[in-house]
Amino acid sequence: MADTVASDPKEEALRATRTLNPRPEAVVDAVFTVSEFCDPRDLVQVKYEMVRRVRVDKVPAARAARDFGFSRQVYYDAVAALDAGGPAALVPGKPGPKGPRKLTDAVMEYVETRMAAEPSLRSKDLADAVAEKYGLSVHPRSIERALARREAARTQELPKSRS
Repeated sequence: MADTVASDPKEEALRATRTLNPRPEAVVDAVFTVSEFCDPRDLVQVKYEMVRRVRVDKVPAARAARDFGFSRQVYYDAVAALDAGGPAALVPGKPGPKGPRKLTDAVMEYVETRMAAEPSLRSKDLADAVAEKYGLSVHPRSIERALARREAARTQELPKSRS
């Protein structure tokens, strides 16, 4: 039997942008309990209001953090994010790795050196060479993609010629 619960468009939008507060019930600040505008499900709004409450209303940081359902560390992280990038910085970043884990710059320099010395090497041969030298199991297609990214980056760095 299918769920008959209607989905909430705002909740769907917050979830899609990773800004859905996982614990809206922990927000006990008076503004959020009486105002229709303030939504405890909106993580960015809750964090912004928490920082505003300390800075403008002079509420102690520990109390504000507690009333908004966060630790003091989360409060200080929100302050740093706001100071560095404004409200947009309160939006959580994408999860997952932020850079190469296996095909680091050092490994790719080795791969390019091998290719320059022996242009007939295939990506499978390069993957085997990386495994032998670094002990890393890398798919040949991953090496091809990494080489293409490096080439594209080099192409963008070239100065435009004057005509």
